[in-house]
Formats: sequence, structure tokens, C-alpha cells
Amino acid sequence: MALSNTELRYYDSNVLRLPADKRKEYHAQVDRLIFELCSSIQDKTEIKITKVVKAGSFAKYTILRKTAVDPVDVDVVFYISGRDASKETLVSLNDLIYNLLIKIYPTKSVEDFEIQRKAATVTFVGSGLSVDIVPVIEDPSRPGYGWQFDIRDGSKIQTCAPCQIKFVRDRKEQDKEFRTLVRMAKKWRNHAGVKPLKSFTIELIMAYVLAEQGAAGSIEQRFRNFLLYIAQSGLKDEVRFPENVGPFTTFTDPVVILDPVYSLNNVASRISEAERKEIASAAQEAWETANFASAENDNEVWKEIFGPRFKTED
Repeated sequence: MALSNTELRYYDSNVLRLPADKRKEYHAQVDRLIFELCSSIQDKTEIKITKVVKAGSFAKYTILRKTAVDPVDVDVVFYISGRDASKETLVSLNDLIYNLLIKIYPTKSVEDFEIQRKAATVTFVGSGLSVDIVPVIEDPSRPGYGWQFDIRDGSKIQTCAPCQIKFVRDRKEQDKEFRTLVRMAKKWRNHAGVKPLKSFTIELIMAYVLAEQGAAGSIEQRFRNFLLYIAQSGLKDEVRFPENVGPFTTFTDPVVILDPVYSLNNVASRISEAERKEIASAAQEAWETANFASAENDNEVWKEIFGPRFKTED
């Protein structure tokens, strides 16, 4: 017998979803960091911050609560004015932010800070919260838009953090179970160790399945449909959304999923052909396991997909 919506909502609320008290704690930590960093930047540099946006899974309410295999991170986008996107590089911006962070937190060891691909990261040891500082050079002609840089290859893409948050919120309005399904998919990804399948990519695939198949059916059935789509398509379909507008280009990457806020950005561009096959194979295996678990009404089998903490009641 299939799991009921009530059972899966219980699992989501009590195991997957970030609790309200933790959300409040993380907000407070991030707000203090934003205040200190903004003050330091304004006082010690010529950079002008025009807007700060909490972004990523935290802002979209698709984040998982922290466990040993489920890290918690918050993207904080700093919109910067007075910089030329055609001349600036992320290396210079990140070096500046990195040095300011060390001055802000002199009691923390340097190892607490890490330069990531597109952000300087602060990890709070006590709570385990990681905060990615994402500098974006604002586009004064388009509110919310700006240029984000890649530290490895120097490339830049246009982004709009508020637009990406709105994209998920709009899907939530179309489908009240959308965020639950995304969290379930992320938990499967983490437990299966399918690292190439990033969180933003999962959100977009789930949105595409929603657009193609609608919101009818139980939560369990729709989660299995998500796995089946990946398995059957092999992620070979080009995925785009009504929000995508020109200009467009032709991508040759193994997986093509357009960023709904910037059609020249392929969100899945770093997935290799071998990784595409790995993801499709993992989805196929999970779909077969889910079908068996549903037919057998066996929560122990569901743990093969979601891990040992899966439960549908106290």
C-alpha cells in the first residue's frame, strides 16, 4: 500500500524540514554577519553595497535540517555598485571580502574561512551553519539583476536572486506540495551520494516535471514520477521555463537546464557525461526501490532511499 500524504507530510515536517527555532537562530547569525560585513566594507573600502539578499535553499524554504550528511548553508548575495562588470574579477572581490571576514572574526582560526567557486564561506562551528558570501555587481538598468563571477575560469553570468526565490514561490502557489517534494528529492540525493546533482538543479527538474505532468496524484506517486523522469529521459531533454526569455544559445553540454532568470546560463553545465549516466542510474535504482517499498508497504525499504531516519509516525 502506498504511503499516504499524511505520512509523508509527517516525515517532511518532523525529519526533513528546518525547524522554526533553528531557522530563527540561523537568521540571527546571518543578520549579525551581514551587519558587520556591511559596516566593514563601507568603512574600509570604496565599495558601495546597494542591497543584501538571503538566497539559495534557505530563502526558498527547500533547505533540509542539519544532519551528519545534510549540511546547512545560506547564500547571502551582496549587490555592489560602482564596479565595472567587464573589468572586475571575483578573485579581487573575494580577496577583499576574505580579508575583511578575518578582521571581523579575529578569534576564529583562518581555517574557518574558505574560498569557494563563487563565494567566500564562513562556517560557524557552534551551529554548523555555513554562510556563502556572494558578491554581485549590480545592473543598474534591471532591479535585482547583476553579474556573478566564477573564480576558476573568470567567467561571469547574469543572476537575479529575488527572481530565483520568486520562481520557487510561484511553483509553491501552483502546487502546495512542491517544497516537500524538493526536500524529499534532496534527501534521496544526499543519501545516495549523487553529488553532481546540485540543489538548484533538483528544484528546476521538479518544476519541469510539475509543468509537464501537473500537480495531480499523491506525494509518493509524484516523487516516484520525479525519479522516473530522470531515469527515462537520462536528463537529455533541454529544460526551459516560461520565465526564460531571449537571447538564447545552443549548448553542447551533456545536460542542459536553463536558469529561468538568465537563458544564457546552463545551470547543469558542470555535469559530465559520466555523471549524467550516474544520476540516471541512481534514479532508476531508487524508482525501482520505491515501487517495491510501496507495494510491500515496508518502511524499512523506504530507508534504502531516504536513510535510517525515515519515519511516518512517532
